[in-house]
Amino acid sequence: MQVMDAVAVRRWADACVRTLDANRESIDQINVFPVPDGDTGTNLLHTMQSALDALLRSPMSSVGDALGALARGALAGARGNSGVILSQVLRGLAEAVQEVSVITGSALRKALHRADELATAAVSQPVPGTVLTVLHAASEAARDCPSDELDEVVVAASRASAVALADTPRQLAVLAKAGVVDAGGRGLVVLLDTLAAVITGQAVETPADTPLPPRTPESLTTERESGSPEFEYEVMYLVDETSEDLMTGLRSTLAMFGDCVSVVGDGASLWTVHVHCNDIGAVIEAGVRVGRPHRITVARFADQITAQASRFVRDRAIVVVVSGAVDLFRAEGATVFDLASSSATSTDLLSAIVSTRARHVAVLPGDPSIREVLDEAVAYAQAAGQDVVVVPTFSPVQALAALAVHDSSRRAGDDVVAMAEAAAATRRGELAIAADEAITWVGRCQPGDLLGMLDGEVVLIEAGPATPESVMDLSCRLVDRMLAGGGELVTVILGAECPDGLADVLEDHLRVTHPEVEVTAYPGGQPDAVIFVGVE
Repeated sequence: MQVMDAVAVRRWADACVRTLDANRESIDQINVFPVPDGDTGTNLLHTMQSALDALLRSPMSSVGDALGALARGALAGARGNSGVILSQVLRGLAEAVQEVSVITGSALRKALHRADELATAAVSQPVPGTVLTVLHAASEAARDCPSDELDEVVVAASRASAVALADTPRQLAVLAKAGVVDAGGRGLVVLLDTLAAVITGQAVETPADTPLPPRTPESLTTERESGSPEFEYEVMYLVDETSEDLMTGLRSTLAMFGDCVSVVGDGASLWTVHVHCNDIGAVIEAGVRVGRPHRITVARFADQITAQASRFVRDRAIVVVVSGAVDLFRAEGATVFDLASSSATSTDLLSAIVSTRARHVAVLPGDPSIREVLDEAVAYAQAAGQDVVVVPTFSPVQALAALAVHDSSRRAGDDVVAMAEAAAATRRGELAIAADEAITWVGRCQPGDLLGMLDGEVVLIEAGPATPESVMDLSCRLVDRMLAGGGELVTVILGAECPDGLADVLEDHLRVTHPEVEVTAYPGGQPDAVIFVGVE
């Protein structure tokens, strides 16, 4: 394409999320500057996902509006220093094209130049050999490109960024010692390659990275290149209800508390603050004095090796993430995150995992809808040195079956395999009340109808409104349906809306129809299902 409109911007943003997701782990693994916290790829992915989410919620009347939405979303969801810089790259692109309807080659040249200016200004002490060096090379290549054709300008920028990335170890000793290129620069090359691929319609060939020496464990514990004291925490927050002068003063204040300081805005009213420090309270108080800080996040760096050695007080722990049945799982010795009492954010789930203070943690999720935020929490815990494994469970009854075979005396890997096998051998059923009209495998359901589900699919429908009699009848039919394939043990977890006597009705029914089956019922109190049923 020779011009890029708002639709193409959306295609690029979506492709960036997918390519960053594919490259996240490899970028995390080469993250050694300014601290080896192994999260640059994860931070870039989270920031770009936040940008895409904001774009999808905004009207795309022009290419400037589309890029502006990306920039605002990236700033609001920026993670880490790399996320802040990415937000400024997107802001620079947006500011440069506000007066045009489409991006041409000359417009992209101006946009990359503005992105280079803003990203450099976002860093208190720019260092050669970082993402800023890679961005500057791309900007200069676009400026010097003899053609104004969009595809030729973007290919020139993409190729120049790859060449600059390969040269980063010769500019920054910490990278050469670790045998890697700059992680933030690698992320930027991914984004520019993706842009080139969207515009040209094909993958762009970039020069291969210069061969570097293999990494060693010692390379991850190197001191900072600047020689400043090693700061233990990363603090980030958003600020509004302030002014540019006050935020300029905040930048100077934060420089007294730590390093990697960045205070950047979206060009309108929102600012994001990032700093590595030891005095968390002072950094937050400084923000209070200039505006209204919110979305405050504090993370301890994963490279505190001496701290890691002592922070684990036990070898093994189980974390169960379910809605209701808290007492049941706690009685089995598990740490329980109750979805019925709090929303499942990655930060909350990470807190539950870290709070176990266990070296090895097995997570048993009882709801498939939390998998995305759970994966994010697990990635952070793993980056910080915990061995965390998610056992595939999709219902509280499968989590209960897995927990029943847990044996802390086994090797951690063997124990996880045993739990996974027990969960897989448990068929999961559920009786719930339909909230909306929908088409299912067995017909249309209306709000208020009773739904009998087997392994996540609706297999039985009883017209609403639900009565105690209809609930009991459908429960018996659902269990019969589940036992058609065989089974020896039926486990039932009773929900908050379960009618009195249901457990007795099921037991009496199965005593007649399946006398060989053992039935166990537990009060769960979950609000989202009348009952959960497991068959083993």
